[in-house]
Amino acid sequence: MNNKCTNKGLLWLFALIVLLVGIGLYIADYYSLLPRRTYTAEDFNIATVYSGVDYNDNGIDDYTDILHGAKMDAENCPTYNGAYYSGGYPPDDIGVCTDVVWRAFKNAGFDLREMLNNDIIARPGDYPDIEQRDKNIDFRRVGNLRVFFDKYALPISIDITHIEEWQPGDIVIFGDDKHIGIVSDKRNSKGQPYIIHNYGQPKREQDFLKHSNVTGHYRFDASRVPEGTIVKWSD
Repeated sequence: MNNKCTNKGLLWLFALIVLLVGIGLYIADYYSLLPRRTYTAEDFNIATVYSGVDYNDNGIDDYTDILHGAKMDAENCPTYNGAYYSGGYPPDDIGVCTDVVWRAFKNAGFDLREMLNNDIIARPGDYPDIEQRDKNIDFRRVGNLRVFFDKYALPISIDITHIEEWQPGDIVIFGDDKHIGIVSDKRNSKGQPYIIHNYGQPKREQDFLKHSNVTGHYRFDASRVPEGTIVKWSD
């Protein structure tokens, strides 16, 4: 056998192995499957911001409650499924990105479905994407949540290098209203926070900002919501 041919064959095989390993490492990194150290705000001398509101009077401020609610959904790891439910709320083991948000708000005592529906009834012109109101699905649409948070949440910088402006419990929207998540209290080595979200990935608390296009960043403030719009969660 020609040694030149053999060497070329080995080089191609080696190149293919390197390529496959590289692809595998990229995928593992993208989905946060590789073991890595996580950091906290204190590691970067960042003061954590707490809400001045404790809406459900449980002794925990709203931002922390929202964070914990998102973490509970992440730990539950619901199957990704955006099916319509006549009662509005999917079961705990089913969900999409918007379900992370209302479940996080539920943990702070807010009924985001009813709040959004009240606002749509009172101000229908603010929601151009809604042709026929349906409170069982409207709150599970990122575009509608953007309208709501544009009005009743504090807008925060979308620059991921401004690490001090990213706080646990913040809401983040990606792309053209394609995705939404909650900011974690974990950070990567650059100080950028992890995002708690659901698009069906293996780990729901993920180093995601570096892979994404942030188009909205909010900090919810219950005091900004009109009396006739805000609704307390009731089981």
